[in-house]
Amino acid sequence: MKKFLLILSAGAVCFFTSCGGKKEEGSGGMSAKAKANLAASKIVSDALMSGDISKIDSAVASDFVDHTDKGDMGRDSLKAMITMMHKSGGDMKMETVKEFADDEYVVSWMRYSGSNGESMGMPKGPYDMKSIEVVKCKDGKAVEHWEYMNPADMMKMMGAMPPADHKPKKDTANTKDVKTTD
Repeated sequence: MKKFLLILSAGAVCFFTSCGGKKEEGSGGMSAKAKANLAASKIVSDALMSGDISKIDSAVASDFVDHTDKGDMGRDSLKAMITMMHKSGGDMKMETVKEFADDEYVVSWMRYSGSNGESMGMPKGPYDMKSIEVVKCKDGKAVEHWEYMNPADMMKMMGAMPPADHKPKKDTANTKDVKTTD
Protein backbone atom coordinates (compact mmCIF):
# COMPACT_ATOMS: atom_id res chain seq x y z
CA MET A 1 0.00 0.00 0.00
CA LYS A 2 2.74 2.43 0.95
CA LYS A 3 4.58 1.74 -2.30
CA PHE A 4 1.42 2.40 -4.26
CA LEU A 5 0.70 5.62 -2.36
CA LEU A 6 4.28 6.69 -2.87
CA ILE A 7 3.90 6.07 -6.59
CA LEU A 8 0.71 8.06 -6.71
CA SER A 9 2.27 10.84 -4.66
CA ALA A 10 5.29 11.02 -6.85
CA GLY A 11 3.21 10.90 -9.99
CA ALA A 12 0.95 13.62 -8.77
CA VAL A 13 3.99 15.75 -8.04
CA CYS A 14 4.92 15.63 -11.64
CA PHE A 15 1.33 16.33 -12.52
CA PHE A 16 1.66 19.95 -11.61
CA THR A 17 4.86 21.45 -12.74
CA SER A 18 6.28 24.28 -14.85
CA CYS A 19 6.00 28.03 -14.16
CA GLY A 20 6.77 31.09 -16.31
CA GLY A 21 5.18 34.30 -17.63
CA LYS A 22 2.74 37.20 -17.28
CA LYS A 23 -1.04 37.45 -17.61
CA GLU A 24 -2.24 37.39 -21.19
CA GLU A 25 -5.27 39.15 -22.60
CA GLY A 26 -8.21 36.83 -23.12
CA SER A 27 -6.74 34.25 -20.74
CA GLY A 28 -9.61 34.46 -18.27
CA GLY A 29 -7.30 36.07 -15.73
CA MET A 30 -4.90 33.12 -15.58
CA SER A 31 -1.24 34.09 -15.89
CA ALA A 32 1.13 32.44 -18.31
CA LYS A 33 2.89 30.87 -15.31
CA ALA A 34 -0.34 29.28 -14.12
CA LYS A 35 -1.12 28.06 -17.64
CA ALA A 36 2.37 26.58 -17.89
CA ASN A 37 1.81 24.77 -14.59
CA LEU A 38 -1.35 23.17 -15.93
CA ALA A 39 0.28 22.30 -19.26
CA ALA A 40 3.22 20.67 -17.52
CA SER A 41 0.84 18.54 -15.47
CA LYS A 42 0.05 16.71 -18.71
CA ILE A 43 3.70 15.64 -18.95
CA VAL A 44 3.46 13.93 -15.59
CA SER A 45 -0.01 12.54 -16.27
CA ASP A 46 1.25 11.00 -19.50
CA ALA A 47 4.23 9.48 -17.67
CA LEU A 48 1.97 7.99 -15.00
CA MET A 49 -0.39 6.51 -17.55
CA SER A 50 2.21 5.29 -20.08
CA GLY A 51 5.23 4.51 -17.90
CA ASP A 52 7.41 6.70 -20.18
CA ILE A 53 9.55 8.79 -17.81
CA SER A 54 11.67 10.40 -20.55
CA LYS A 55 10.11 13.88 -20.11
CA ILE A 56 10.03 13.98 -16.29
CA ASP A 57 13.27 16.01 -16.08
CA SER A 58 11.65 18.78 -18.15
CA ALA A 59 8.84 19.17 -15.60
CA VAL A 60 10.44 18.30 -12.24
CA ALA A 61 13.44 20.08 -10.68
CA SER A 62 16.57 18.08 -9.88
CA ASP A 63 16.20 19.05 -6.20
CA PHE A 64 12.50 18.15 -6.14
CA VAL A 65 11.07 16.93 -2.80
CA ASP A 66 8.03 14.65 -2.57
CA HIS A 67 6.80 14.76 1.03
CA THR A 68 5.56 11.22 1.73
CA ASP A 69 4.69 9.09 4.75
CA LYS A 70 8.07 7.36 4.27
CA GLY A 71 9.96 10.65 4.34
CA ASP A 72 11.12 13.02 1.66
CA MET A 73 11.78 11.52 -1.77
CA GLY A 74 13.46 13.00 -4.85
CA ARG A 75 12.99 13.09 -8.62
CA ASP A 76 14.81 9.79 -9.17
CA SER A 77 12.47 8.12 -6.66
CA LEU A 78 9.52 9.46 -8.65
CA LYS A 79 10.88 7.93 -11.84
CA ALA A 80 11.52 4.61 -10.06
CA MET A 81 7.97 4.53 -8.69
CA ILE A 82 6.43 5.18 -12.11
CA THR A 83 8.58 2.42 -13.60
CA MET A 84 7.73 -0.02 -10.77
CA MET A 85 4.02 0.77 -11.07
CA HIS A 86 4.02 -0.21 -14.74
CA LYS A 87 6.09 -3.34 -14.19
CA SER A 88 3.69 -4.54 -11.47
CA GLY A 89 0.86 -5.13 -13.92
CA GLY A 90 -1.67 -2.71 -12.41
CA ASP A 91 -4.11 -0.81 -14.59
CA MET A 92 -4.42 2.61 -12.94
CA LYS A 93 -6.71 5.22 -14.44
CA MET A 94 -6.55 8.88 -13.40
CA GLU A 95 -9.18 11.56 -13.64
CA THR A 96 -8.67 15.21 -12.77
CA VAL A 97 -11.89 16.25 -11.02
CA LYS A 98 -10.84 19.89 -10.58
CA GLU A 99 -7.61 21.91 -10.82
CA PHE A 100 -6.60 25.34 -9.59
CA ALA A 101 -3.33 27.10 -10.39
CA ASP A 102 -1.51 30.33 -9.69
CA ASP A 103 2.05 31.46 -10.33
CA GLU A 104 3.47 29.31 -7.52
CA TYR A 105 1.10 26.38 -6.82
CA VAL A 106 -1.16 23.89 -8.55
CA VAL A 107 -3.86 22.16 -6.50
CA SER A 108 -5.70 19.21 -8.03
CA TRP A 109 -8.53 17.02 -6.89
CA MET A 110 -7.73 13.61 -8.41
CA ARG A 111 -9.53 10.29 -8.72
CA TYR A 112 -7.48 7.11 -9.12
CA SER A 113 -9.08 3.79 -9.99
CA GLY A 114 -8.04 0.44 -11.36
CA SER A 115 -6.63 -2.84 -10.09
CA ASN A 116 -3.51 -3.49 -8.06
CA GLY A 117 -0.72 -5.45 -9.68
CA GLU A 118 1.55 -8.06 -8.17
CA SER A 119 3.99 -5.88 -6.23
CA MET A 120 2.04 -2.79 -5.24
CA GLY A 121 2.20 -3.58 -1.53
CA MET A 122 -1.57 -4.09 -1.34
CA PRO A 123 -3.90 -7.02 -1.89
CA LYS A 124 -4.65 -7.71 -5.54
CA GLY A 125 -7.95 -6.24 -6.61
CA PRO A 126 -9.80 -3.09 -7.53
CA TYR A 127 -9.41 0.32 -5.93
CA ASP A 128 -11.12 3.69 -6.25
CA MET A 129 -9.78 6.66 -4.31
CA LYS A 130 -9.59 10.43 -4.38
CA SER A 131 -6.81 12.73 -3.28
CA ILE A 132 -5.82 16.37 -3.19
CA GLU A 133 -2.43 17.01 -4.78
CA VAL A 134 -0.49 20.21 -3.99
CA VAL A 135 2.60 21.11 -6.02
CA LYS A 136 4.88 24.09 -5.52
CA CYS A 137 6.65 25.39 -8.63
CA LYS A 138 9.78 27.46 -9.18
CA ASP A 139 11.64 28.42 -12.35
CA GLY A 140 9.31 26.38 -14.54
CA LYS A 141 9.50 23.10 -12.63
CA ALA A 142 7.88 21.28 -9.72
CA VAL A 143 9.99 21.66 -6.59
CA GLU A 144 7.73 20.19 -3.87
CA HIS A 145 4.69 17.91 -3.66
CA TRP A 146 2.18 16.96 -0.96
CA GLU A 147 -0.73 14.51 -1.27
CA TYR A 148 -3.77 14.32 0.99
CA MET A 149 -6.01 11.24 0.83
CA ASN A 150 -9.19 10.22 2.57
CA PRO A 151 -8.16 7.61 5.17
CA ALA A 152 -11.32 5.56 4.48
CA ASP A 153 -10.34 5.26 0.79
CA MET A 154 -6.87 4.06 1.78
CA MET A 155 -8.27 1.49 4.22
CA LYS A 156 -10.61 0.13 1.54
CA MET A 157 -7.68 -0.20 -0.87
CA MET A 158 -5.65 -2.10 1.71
CA GLY A 159 -8.54 -4.45 2.38
CA ALA A 160 -8.80 -3.24 5.97
CA MET A 161 -12.29 -1.81 5.53
CA PRO A 162 -15.22 -3.24 3.57
CA PRO A 163 -16.80 -1.21 0.76
CA ALA A 164 -19.77 1.04 1.63
CA ASP A 165 -22.32 -1.44 0.23
CA HIS A 166 -20.94 -4.33 2.34
CA LYS A 167 -23.40 -5.86 4.82
CA PRO A 168 -21.74 -7.70 7.71
CA LYS A 169 -22.75 -11.28 8.39
CA LYS A 170 -24.67 -11.86 11.58
CA ASP A 171 -22.56 -13.60 14.18
CA THR A 172 -24.77 -16.40 15.51
CA ALA A 173 -22.00 -18.27 17.31
CA ASN A 174 -21.94 -15.95 20.32
CA THR A 175 -25.57 -14.93 20.65
CA LYS A 176 -26.41 -16.39 24.04
CA ASP A 177 -29.08 -14.87 26.18
CA VAL A 178 -27.40 -13.05 29.02
CA LYS A 179 -29.32 -12.79 32.27
CA THR A 180 -28.56 -10.01 34.66
CA THR A 181 -29.38 -9.77 38.31
CA ASP A 182 -29.97 -6.62 40.27
